[in-house]
Amino acid sequence: MQRILLKLSGEALAGEKKHGFDEDTVRAVALQVKQLVDDGIQVGIVIGGGNFWRGRTSEHIDRTKADQIGMLATVMNCIYVSEIFRSVGMMTNILTPFECGSFTKLFSKDRANKYFEKGMVVFFAGGTGHPYFSTDTGVVLRAIEVEADVILLAKAIDGVYDDDPAKNPAAKKYDEVSIHEVIEKNLQVVDMTASILARDNKMPMWVFGLNEKDSIVNTVKGDFTGTKVTV
Repeated sequence: MQRILLKLSGEALAGEKKHGFDEDTVRAVALQVKQLVDDGIQVGIVIGGGNFWRGRTSEHIDRTKADQIGMLATVMNCIYVSEIFRSVGMMTNILTPFECGSFTKLFSKDRANKYFEKGMVVFFAGGTGHPYFSTDTGVVLRAIEVEADVILLAKAIDGVYDDDPAKNPAAKKYDEVSIHEVIEKNLQVVDMTASILARDNKMPMWVFGLNEKDSIVNTVKGDFTGTKVTV
């Protein structure tokens, strides 16, 4: 792999607190990503905002405004995580699809490629910049735009199952599943819009548990225990 796009769950970064940040968890992620960067792999990052806000957290807020709050939550996450990355010796930059003053730079493919070539970890914050699209769609869109080799989905769960393993102990875990089956069975690896975008643009996704020891490094180095979503 030369270029990967890593999607981090906001909730997973919150650790056992389930809200905000758990610095030990974020630092462990940073140290793993540094190993990849030191090996010459270009890394892009997308982070969900669920540790602060989900689009339907309130039933009394207009959906467009609720989604805008969620976009800002992802910006906060990227600023925090990028600073932890810097503290362990990496160079970073944050790109957003809308102006955030001096906090971030405006996204363009050329700018992202320039940062990758300089060995920076590039954070893609703010989703797509539009309501009604999740960070799932954002990560697939950015992966396609910057021509990533694969999307790595680091989740609180260790792969793709045919049912919710938290509710059904007999749920079967897939070692490999096609994006067509994901869509047909609505397996919810990512939301449906993102799934169709990945299918149409042949973007593979690997799903694994963030909280397993060295899971990011092991996934890239070939010791993979999650689920490969093929295209």
